Amino acid sequence: MGRTEAAMSDDLQRLEEWAGALIAKVQPAQRRQLVRQVANDLRREHARLIALQVAPDGTPYPARKNRKELRGKSGRIKRQKAAMFNRLRTNAYLQVQADASQASVGFFGKVARIARVHHEGLPDKVAPRGPSYKYPARPLLGFTTTDAAKIRELLLEHLQKAR
Repeated sequence: MGRTEAAMSDDLQRLEEWAGALIAKVQPAQRRQLVRQVANDLRREHARLIALQVAPDGTPYPARKNRKELRGKSGRIKRQKAAMFNRLRTNAYLQVQADASQASVGFFGKVARIARVHHEGLPDKVAPRGPSYKYPARPLLGFTTTDAAKIRELLLEHLQKAR
């Protein structure tokens, strides 16, 4: 799992060159459809990983800090421990933006700030007028070798159907 960033960048560059040559042969309407399909599959996979509380590299997220430590007094209602980022992984927040030449999967708008704080492990306020807390890094999105393999499979599958 200790792949360097340069090695991953090299892999992405080779994948981009290989896929770019194949996609250039596809009609624009089909290209848009294919790019959107790839992006939707990546979104679905990242939403699954977030639900499992696992970073893209396979490491589990650090455990949540107990709420009692963040607040002085606990309420009377005892709540079950919910998984982190339940709403953040929905299609409303984890969005796809795609056109014929590119696709991006990510968090856009106001929710992007919250996702960035957790992804990079930055300090932020717990509540609007509450205490500040440095959140541990919990990577939400990332590109893995399995993502690259999935993209290759989808491209080849689409090109075989087009014939």
